[in-house]
Amino acid sequence: MRTHSMAVVATALVTGGLVRSAPMVRAGPPGAAGTISGKVTYTGTPPKMKPIDMAKEPNCVTQHAAAPVLTETVVTGPGNTLRWVVVYVSAGDQGSAPGTETVRLDQKGCQYIPHVLVVQPNQPLDIYNDDPHSHNIHPLAKVNPEWNKSQPAGAPPIHTKWDLPEFIPVKCNVHPWMHGWHVVLATSHYAMTDESGAFSLSGLAPGKYTVTAWQEQFGTQTQDVTISGTETKAINFVFKATPY
Repeated sequence: MRTHSMAVVATALVTGGLVRSAPMVRAGPPGAAGTISGKVTYTGTPPKMKPIDMAKEPNCVTQHAAAPVLTETVVTGPGNTLRWVVVYVSAGDQGSAPGTETVRLDQKGCQYIPHVLVVQPNQPLDIYNDDPHSHNIHPLAKVNPEWNKSQPAGAPPIHTKWDLPEFIPVKCNVHPWMHGWHVVLATSHYAMTDESGAFSLSGLAPGKYTVTAWQEQFGTQTQDVTISGTETKAINFVFKATPY
């Protein structure tokens, strides 16, 4: 059965009028049919995420009046699953497609949406300010050039890109509680877990792969997987959580 190359950055979900990113699944070149899938979970006791005090920005307080916003360093789901874990092919990649679609980052309700954003080198990235006040986006890059830009309310999107692979923390100098990540990967085979902890890397040609799972507080884990044909190999990652 012939498969087709896919380059899906994110499936759009509309929540309260805002386009949010769903779990990302990237596929490989035509003719590749193997898949690696599984779940990311934790053992132990994860740290409790704290309510964010947004009193400095009354409009953001109003936007979140229904429920307090919690920090997102460790976000868990049912069955000890972990959200915002990036799972990707870190070695052995074959026929990885370049990222050409424009990826979108929103600043909405004094949050970065999505909390963790994945792009490939030189892939277009548009950053929007959806709030009625200024934001300041400051990616703390070390491999790529660091920059710091103000974005007033109503300003056009910031058009940018990253040249080199890197895990880049991002903060807002105006609102110190805002933080997120730009993950720049030299592969099109990656996925982002949602609250179910699930991931799937499809379109893999026969060969041996190293698959890495990255979580911003718990670090990384790797596993080697061999794909021999049109098959699905199941692997799982289990991080040890500590309450601090």
